[in-house]
Amino acid sequence: MCGIVGAIAPSSRPPTAAVVKAMTDVLAHRGPDGEGVFVEGVAGLGHRRLAVIDLSAAAGQPMHTADGRYVITYNGEIYNFRELRRELESLGHRFRTQSDTEVVLTAFAVWGEAAVERLNGMFAFAIWDRTDRQLFLARDRYGIKPLYYTVCNGSFLFASEVKAFLKHPDFGVRLDRTAVVEYFTFQNFFTDRTLFAGVHLLPAGCRLRVRADAPAWPTAQRYWDYGFTEPARAEPAAANEIALDRLFSQAVTRQLVSDVPISAYLSGGIDSGSITAIAAAQIPYLRTFTVGFDLHSATGLELAFDEREMAEHLSYLFRTEHYEMVLKAGDMERAMARLVWHLDEPRVGQSYPNYYAAQLAGKFAKVVLAGTGGDELFAGYPWRYYRAVVNSDFEQYVDKYYGYWQRLIPAEANAAFFAPLGAEAREVDTRAIFRGVFASHADTLTRPEDYINHSLYFEARTFLHGLLVIDDKLSMAHGLETRVPFLDNDLVDFAMRLPVATKLGNLGEVVRLNENEPGYKTARYFDRTRDGKLILRRVMARYVPPEITAAIKQGFSAPDASWFKGESIEFVRRALYRPDAMIYEYLDRKTVHALLDDHLAGRENRRLLIWSLLNFEYWCRIFVGGEALHRA
Repeated sequence: MCGIVGAIAPSSRPPTAAVVKAMTDVLAHRGPDGEGVFVEGVAGLGHRRLAVIDLSAAAGQPMHTADGRYVITYNGEIYNFRELRRELESLGHRFRTQSDTEVVLTAFAVWGEAAVERLNGMFAFAIWDRTDRQLFLARDRYGIKPLYYTVCNGSFLFASEVKAFLKHPDFGVRLDRTAVVEYFTFQNFFTDRTLFAGVHLLPAGCRLRVRADAPAWPTAQRYWDYGFTEPARAEPAAANEIALDRLFSQAVTRQLVSDVPISAYLSGGIDSGSITAIAAAQIPYLRTFTVGFDLHSATGLELAFDEREMAEHLSYLFRTEHYEMVLKAGDMERAMARLVWHLDEPRVGQSYPNYYAAQLAGKFAKVVLAGTGGDELFAGYPWRYYRAVVNSDFEQYVDKYYGYWQRLIPAEANAAFFAPLGAEAREVDTRAIFRGVFASHADTLTRPEDYINHSLYFEARTFLHGLLVIDDKLSMAHGLETRVPFLDNDLVDFAMRLPVATKLGNLGEVVRLNENEPGYKTARYFDRTRDGKLILRRVMARYVPPEITAAIKQGFSAPDASWFKGESIEFVRRALYRPDAMIYEYLDRKTVHALLDDHLAGRENRRLLIWSLLNFEYWCRIFVGGEALHRA
């Protein structure tokens, strides 16, 4: 796990070692164990190393092939690198290190672009071909590792984090106004845009090439995509459960490969609990980490947000070395500036608890296992999918699901909210952005199961991707590598082929609800849609107690709806009601204040909007205004 940067520039203004090193140094938090710079002619590559596999200096980067033709800067872990190494050795290749980096580099030299399709793991890398003077970039199937790129003044730049570009003399920060509309519509980005104008995030499962003689905007090529499909013939339930047990255990075991100790996050949930159970059986005194919340001022549903008691019980059962941290209302304010600096840009959810979880784990470990991906593969959010399960055609489905995923602003407030952005904002077709997610997924849908699979596809491509970007940035902020066993290639391929009925139990009843009860109350709706992950629950019952497998889905969230009306109210007022708040250059002050007032008065729960506004305000102050808040 590392940080990578690079530049391809015109021969009249080639990259210098000083500039590449400055870009690399910005990412020192991602790789405290080593650094390296390669500059030759029009190409420059930089690397910061977090040593996890092959700790020797020989595995440092940028790394060259034996013949010197190819040079790689690489970030990630390939869990099947030993199998690939044996295959390459059988073809006559010899290795100088025990690293997965050398395997990726040699695989590219032998198989070319197709090499990425053989990799089972998480990665973002760039390979410079010194003979053909081309740069090849690739990102893993799921987008676990980020890779940004931009073209400015004829130079093509890439990096693990946008902030590295700040050290290049040709790069200047400008806000992408279209991206502002996209973010505040979905609390996420469904395209490859970022808040930084001209900076794009290479989509998950994509690769691209850049020629030195034409470093213009390249076109990304997709080499893999999700494909949730209803099988033509369903396997017996017992056979599916045996296969899932085998593939899940295999996935966790694969991701234990490391030359440094492995640890794990441990909430009170089924995903992290099952991973911990399998890992702890192979690692004596596995270290585990839980973040809980002070609930003294919480109310309503938020009284159930603290999962420490269940995590402690699991730690007892699995005999782990367990560490906990308790967050209070003021902890968000204390971390906000550093959090925004490390994130580069906001994404889904309220992520500051993840920041503290990584901070805790980073004090004791270099590698941590996380349960991310279990919900998206096995339908862990049924109340979302069921909202668009009965439709007359694909366009009606899009309308229903699009309406649900407008997470932050009431439809009637949209025009006024974005008014300061001008015509640029009015021309953004957010429904088209939403529909565009399905461009490569079949839209001939005839059964409720087809629509469910469509929703699973959508959420894996968007919601899960946003979570993965956040996980990477916030773990690497503390020099910590996060591994996600659910996103093992074999396990994902299996999960996508499972019948919907193995994941959701109330489909028939919800079909009737959709047809006959369009006005049912929210509480009644949730009571009838609290199923999901059925096959996973049955199989994981072999590893965790029944009170875990039978529990209702609980996200990793702080009780911010309560805190924003109580102990954190002054922080919200100082940040968002101040006369010089920078967000009001782009958003309408009167409309924003009216929405905030609704929350503070208890009329609406707008905690996600408040978080997004706080994040955007700090982003503007740090990246546009130049305030050195990241040093706080």
